[in-house]
Amino acid sequence: MLLPRVITAAILIPLFLGALFFLGNGSFAWLMALLLGLAAWEWAGLGGFPPAARALYAIALPTLCLGVAAAQGGAPGIAPLWAGAAGTAFWVFGASTWLVRGWEIRAQWVLAGVGVLALVPLWVACVWLQQAPGSLLAVMAVVWVADTAAYFAGRRFGQARLAPRISPGKTWAGLWGALVGVGLYAAALGLFGLLPEGAPKLSVPLAWVLAIFSVEGDLFESWLKRTRGVKDSGRILPGHGGILDRIDGLTASLPVAALYYALAQPT
Repeated sequence: MLLPRVITAAILIPLFLGALFFLGNGSFAWLMALLLGLAAWEWAGLGGFPPAARALYAIALPTLCLGVAAAQGGAPGIAPLWAGAAGTAFWVFGASTWLVRGWEIRAQWVLAGVGVLALVPLWVACVWLQQAPGSLLAVMAVVWVADTAAYFAGRRFGQARLAPRISPGKTWAGLWGALVGVGLYAAALGLFGLLPEGAPKLSVPLAWVLAIFSVEGDLFESWLKRTRGVKDSGRILPGHGGILDRIDGLTASLPVAALYYALAQPT
């Protein structure tokens, strides 16, 4: 299982970095729309949609995003404020309540609407932040650092379970390890000036907030899979599962980052 996981990562990481830094914003928007369609397909699968509705959903979400972008003059013209606010509100109020109460909602119209709130703001955040690719990479790396630090801290110190009903493998030690890891990461970015000149700064408090949201995104997808009775959201990525299994933390953290940077922009 480890070898396919490593091979997949070794192929995807250079491809993504190449797209991030060398594709124009419009081309990047189309690529992210393709990935959004695959994520929407998996989301509809977790929702138990029939095949026709599943395909329609997978087409509708990227079409909606590209249509809105075209109406605003192309991908660089998309406004992150509304999408970031809608996404952040969902994760602060909707998803957190869902997890605390342990809702097992199977109504497909509800899950379709939730998918819009979870996936469309992610697409907007990716495309808007890609205009400063170093900043997008720095924000995405928060999730990767948090995952890695949580894994090792959980294995070494983990005893008390963070959310045993949702994801038995997650521990409080892992959460604290993630916060320490992303704190050190953000501090290093500032200390060594690793972000491009003029790029928005990734402060330690912001990194902590993004890490906490990434954990929530991970837990939320885990709960949807548990409700559906599946281990992975899909099989498209050997050794990793589906697209949603790789972007679950980003669905919650990137809209928050986009909202913060949009509000922090000088007027």
